[in-house]
Amino acid sequence: MGIDIHGFIECRWDRWLDADDRCWYGAIDMTHLYNGRSYVAFGALFGVRDTPFRPLADHRGLPPDVSKETLADFGTWSSDAIGASWITWEELAATDWDEAAEEVDDCLHEYRRGPDGTWQFHGRNTGLDRFAELAGVTDPRTVYRAGRTHPEGTEWRDGDRLFRIGRLRRKDAVPDGDWGAVWSVMRTLASRHGDEGVRLVVWFDG
Repeated sequence: MGIDIHGFIECRWDRWLDADDRCWYGAIDMTHLYNGRSYVAFGALFGVRDTPFRPLADHRGLPPDVSKETLADFGTWSSDAIGASWITWEELAATDWDEAAEEVDDCLHEYRRGPDGTWQFHGRNTGLDRFAELAGVTDPRTVYRAGRTHPEGTEWRDGDRLFRIGRLRRKDAVPDGDWGAVWSVMRTLASRHGDEGVRLVVWFDG
């Protein structure tokens, strides 16, 4: 059975008040912004499932001052919820997204040439039929776990495509193509409420 993510982006009103008077509100249900299921992203962000990265916000639980909107939605999942956690925009904005993973990825990485001629990350275990032809591989287990059978740095070029064995960067594990809408809303809210006044509160079902 798969694991899915749920949660809210919250903002705090009002950051100019005394701490005891501040209150968090649910700004938007993240299902309007993200509908993927990437275990490597879940791991890199929140420590759910194995990850080659140090999780940014590992199983923190719900915030003690969680918004009533978030708490109400969480209540419909609480019997099945796992891995609840939260992270502020301040933490996300300070993250080193170019950080390399601690170990070589089992999955093959595909790169494609960008407009400036540089190789740009395209995906993990994409284009596997073509890779199998280039590498002369027939065993599906080897195709899907090429990082276990080829040394780090091994490459196969195919015109404007490149297949490589290597380590993920954190931004490859949590790509803007999937998470950009979440980050954009948080960034916009932070411009009004401050980086520490916006957070993402999540949980998982599985």
